[in-house]
Amino acid sequence: MSLTMALAIAGAVLLLALLAHGWWNARRASPRRADPPSAAAAARIEPSLDAADDPAAAPGAAARAPTRRSARIDALIDAIVPLSLEAPVSGEAVLAHWPATRRAGTKPFLIEGLDQASGDWAQPEPGRRYTELQAGLQMANRSGALNEIEYSEFVQKVQAFAESVGALPDFPDMLDVVARARELDAFAAPVDAQLTLRLVAKSVAWSVGYVQQCAARRQMVPGVVPGRLVLPGAQEGDPPVLALEFDPQAALADDPHSAALREVRLILDVPQTAAALEPFPLWHETAHALAEDMDAAMLDDAGRPITLHAFDAIGKELAELYAKLELHDLAAGTPAARRLFAG
Repeated sequence: MSLTMALAIAGAVLLLALLAHGWWNARRASPRRADPPSAAAAARIEPSLDAADDPAAAPGAAARAPTRRSARIDALIDAIVPLSLEAPVSGEAVLAHWPATRRAGTKPFLIEGLDQASGDWAQPEPGRRYTELQAGLQMANRSGALNEIEYSEFVQKVQAFAESVGALPDFPDMLDVVARARELDAFAAPVDAQLTLRLVAKSVAWSVGYVQQCAARRQMVPGVVPGRLVLPGAQEGDPPVLALEFDPQAALADDPHSAALREVRLILDVPQTAAALEPFPLWHETAHALAEDMDAAMLDDAGRPITLHAFDAIGKELAELYAKLELHDLAAGTPAARRLFAG
């Protein structure tokens, strides 16, 4: 072999080595991608963004329990306004004059009728007749306590509705309602717990598709907003049990497989799910499973590792919180608690 040919071969080998090294470095720098779907997975109907936080649209929804009943006025969290009627009114007449929006500022309000046939209070429906009506304004939520401006807006809307259906409203004193609202908010603020755990990549970043694939193994589906995956509740209409959130800009990228993520957040909204369903152990278990699948570190908001001791301490604090909520007849997961700790 001539010296020229030997040098040419050596140069080609060196070039191939450099190309391989560059390819390997580029592969390591690119986000980890989801595995190609198997034939069985490809045949499965994947959840769309319309599945959102609605458990009915999630896989397995057909096996879920029936839809939860609509929200009901509750004296624990609502300021109630009786609407007296001279004669029964039809559901059609009530709905024809229904307020365009049932919010006063940041506070929702409900309207119910006393069903002439069943004797139950319920949201008006066509084909029913009602002997009395009532409106209930929520006095607090995560936006804070009801204020005077919001109460005045509520009065205006309910007054117009009452005149349209021939009802006479009996509004409670504004100062009394606002004072009650502040008391309710003072109770709610210290017991409003939302547990957030950060999962941070130890080495290679993740693509959006990879995060979705790992979350899907834990029965999580896309939420209504970009960058949010949820574990649906037990019943249709229930809030999610867990949420996994990440950068929404990455979720909206033209090529989600190349958008690199290095952190996601696993969230448990404590007051929204009954303690009997054991959402905290599920949060704990899901965090460990995702951390192992994604080669991620589990950190708190301050960047400290979350250890087994830390999980135990959180669990004890939650037990006390659940007890306080039950003591005030606002147990986690009840309709009133879900409404109070929302917004």
